[in-house]
Amino acid sequence: MSLAFAPIRSSVPAVVGARLTVPLVTGELVPYANLDHAASAPCLEQVRDAVDELLPWYASVHRGAGFASQVCTRIYEQARHAVRRFVGARQTDAVVFTRNTTDSLNLLARSLPKGTSVFVFDTDHHAALLPWRGPRVNRLQTPATPAEAVRVLDEALKSAPVGPRLVVITGASNVTGEVWPVNDLVRCAHSHGARTVLDAAQLAPHRAVNASAAEVDYVVLSGHKLYAPFGAGALVGRSDWLQQSEPYLIGGGATRNVVDWGDHLGVSWSKVPERHEAGSPNVVGVHALAVACGVLARQRWEDVKAHEDKLFTQLKAGLATVPGFRELTLFGDDAPDRVGVVSFTVDGHDAGLLAAILSAEYGIGVRDGAFCAHIATKRLLSTSGSDGVRALRVSLGLGNNAEHVSRVVGALRRIVADGPKWEYELVDGRWTPRNDPRPLPPFLADL
Repeated sequence: MSLAFAPIRSSVPAVVGARLTVPLVTGELVPYANLDHAASAPCLEQVRDAVDELLPWYASVHRGAGFASQVCTRIYEQARHAVRRFVGARQTDAVVFTRNTTDSLNLLARSLPKGTSVFVFDTDHHAALLPWRGPRVNRLQTPATPAEAVRVLDEALKSAPVGPRLVVITGASNVTGEVWPVNDLVRCAHSHGARTVLDAAQLAPHRAVNASAAEVDYVVLSGHKLYAPFGAGALVGRSDWLQQSEPYLIGGGATRNVVDWGDHLGVSWSKVPERHEAGSPNVVGVHALAVACGVLARQRWEDVKAHEDKLFTQLKAGLATVPGFRELTLFGDDAPDRVGVVSFTVDGHDAGLLAAILSAEYGIGVRDGAFCAHIATKRLLSTSGSDGVRALRVSLGLGNNAEHVSRVVGALRRIVADGPKWEYELVDGRWTPRNDPRPLPPFLADL
């Protein structure tokens, strides 16, 4: 059975690598189908061009008298405004640049007032689940519906000790793509005097984020999910907790003054945001993040959603024809919205082996494993085991087209029906083609 779909005319920004070809074990070269956007999205062409334009000017940021240093400082500081506008934050909100979402959440965890109660759903990504420590961390059980998520949070907040509180909210699941009821959870949290942090890593590339309208207190995101893969992320939100805490990192930039008192050093710290940005900042990554935010902010989100929704509809219809297909879902038909992520298993087929075959024989990149959300994946797979928990994940974005979706569906159907064309073996726990003949790109020879 073949599936025919009308071509999708793209009205969204172009990405680097759209014309990339990769070798197959059978000797052919084929266009690469990157269906792993949820892990790391490709680079926008505008971002690449902006980075190329900046590099001749690259210099130290802050405190440099040279003209190139002044230019880079201006770029770095203007980036805060671009990120703040992109997430719809308040003008008074601090923008602290980090490495990624994980870094941002760890920074916030280090900045909480003493005795803060934290509320987090146990099915969240490890970046949102693990940074919080201590007896006042409340792990909330997996809800079956969005309404149940609000009810579970409300009951937990009612029974929590008096004092500062923080509710961790996932915008969209990296396992299932389901969008959580952010506005309802924020209202519930605020009704109990709690603050909120929105993990927008998977939401921001697909939907507009408006922190001030939703009254979210903090937003965290990663550039590498936002088509700016140059190692920068951000924590955006209220500055008081950040200002009252010790610096996240100790070093240059975080210090306003250091004096020698003989038996110890006296230190006065910088104000936020510099307080938490010690060391030479990643001006290239920050500029890339700001440019990506600007490009997406100017883009009609209706076009982004329409592009991805068409592909998602095609994907869901196609995967339903794969024998043994079983989808992982938190909310089922109760999900109010979904971004382009589908995680699933195929009866009788190892997910890791399927991923290896898709890559080696069809030029398709997908993700297999537990997606850094082990509790969620184990629960959705109905297993409590610690090893071998694997599903397959296909995730869509601006770099995809109808041919990519048609190819992965057709490939899965052929693999289920006929098996692989090549022999595979386990190497260090991962499936790989036996005597893999695929040549690596020439630039690796210089490393």
